[in-house]
Amino acid sequence: MVAKSPSKNALFLQLLRRFRAQILMYYLYTPVLRAKAPRTYKKITIFRRTLFLYISLLLTVSWSAHASPKIETWKTSKGIDVYYVHAPELPMVDMEIVFDAGGSRNGALPGLAALTNGLLSQGAEGLDADAISSGFESLGAIYGSDAGYDSASVSLRSLTDETLLSKALENLKRVVSKPDFPKDALERRRARTLIGLKAKQQSPAALAQDAFMSSIYQSHPYASPNDGTEESIKAIKRNQIIDFYKQYYVASNALVAIVGAVDRKQAEQIAEDITSGLAQGKKAEPLEEVKRLEKADSIFIEHPSAQTHILVGQPGLKRGDPDYFPLYVGNHVLGGGGMVSRLFEEIREKRGLSYSAYSYFSPMRFKGPFLASLQTRSDQVDEALSVLIDNINHYIESGPLEEELIASKKNITGGYPLRIDSNSKILNYVVAIAYYKLPLDYLETFNANVDAVTVEQIKDAFKRRLTPENFVTVMVGSSEEKKEGQ
Repeated sequence: MVAKSPSKNALFLQLLRRFRAQILMYYLYTPVLRAKAPRTYKKITIFRRTLFLYISLLLTVSWSAHASPKIETWKTSKGIDVYYVHAPELPMVDMEIVFDAGGSRNGALPGLAALTNGLLSQGAEGLDADAISSGFESLGAIYGSDAGYDSASVSLRSLTDETLLSKALENLKRVVSKPDFPKDALERRRARTLIGLKAKQQSPAALAQDAFMSSIYQSHPYASPNDGTEESIKAIKRNQIIDFYKQYYVASNALVAIVGAVDRKQAEQIAEDITSGLAQGKKAEPLEEVKRLEKADSIFIEHPSAQTHILVGQPGLKRGDPDYFPLYVGNHVLGGGGMVSRLFEEIREKRGLSYSAYSYFSPMRFKGPFLASLQTRSDQVDEALSVLIDNINHYIESGPLEEELIASKKNITGGYPLRIDSNSKILNYVVAIAYYKLPLDYLETFNANVDAVTVEQIKDAFKRRLTPENFVTVMVGSSEEKKEGQ
């Protein structure tokens, strides 16, 4: 009898059994080695790197061998929506608590949401930042936090060993439910933020992005920079941070996403425990819709840069938009497909006007930006901008060729497995599906929705949604160099 070759799943399980013990040993004993045997601790760094390489391999094998993940949902006793994916392949779990507490809630103080989110782990229930950080690191757990335009979140990655996980969850609950917002931590964070804002003034790309968002969104909250301004960061007081936390970091304004090697019952208990300390509160008030641009705008910012950064665009589409797939697939041909896109071909390859040229739609809760961009020598600005706009206009009118569409579909669907090849990537998708109320089968039907897009659908969507005559154009560069070139 001929022996059968082991399947991919069997090989994976063999690797998993071989390294599970090492994974647990590393996380359990690293803190001890660090404290008692510094030399030994240094030696284990080689083991750590090798181990993490195997972990990456295992994660890849795990998800590439399976179909799209199944998402289950329920509510906690406080009414918090929970989205869960069972991923038993590795003894790890990733989770995220998401709040409607992003930069769009800043009000008159840009940067308030980001500052509040960043301070959660800087002091809680009497523990300082070092103690909180050590409380995660000593368990091999990884804490994260983030504040975007639409939402703010805290996240945790932990091994599922009962002792390690329970302590990591306890620390996470402390950070989310009982932050102290210490005065010294606030001043440190304020100083660091101000340094970052000063550094932005030296970045033409950052200056262009802020000016672009301000112009296309005008009075909408998206117009303000998410990280704040020098004036707003200096003006924010501790009591305003506390008030922001009390208003938005509440159960009625939260959701939980969990992906990992915990069963449904364990996931239910985790979601219940980590949110039990949150006040019930109220759901955040609805925000205004993004207004349509009624006229074009052109902004030039003087900056001593070697090249001029050019951004053109308008508000584009929101999450769950019915035109999403025609616009997404269509833009892959126009400027989202890298070196095979039209803008790259026309602007770089044929004319050598820029190192790169691209475009994208960035859907958000409300209409996120459509943006096309390039960088060029200051004496070539007029030509480069003309070629950029002409190609966008031509594409809106004519759409893609059939062969371009076929190639783009293959590129998009062929890369699909890489989008779900780890628990953390799955978690990102689950959070987006949960927060923006996308269909639970979004991942399962993604490739089919891409394949269903036609040339006519793309032409129709682009004609209805893009209005180049009202585009905002932002240029950041040196007018002196432009004059000398002319």
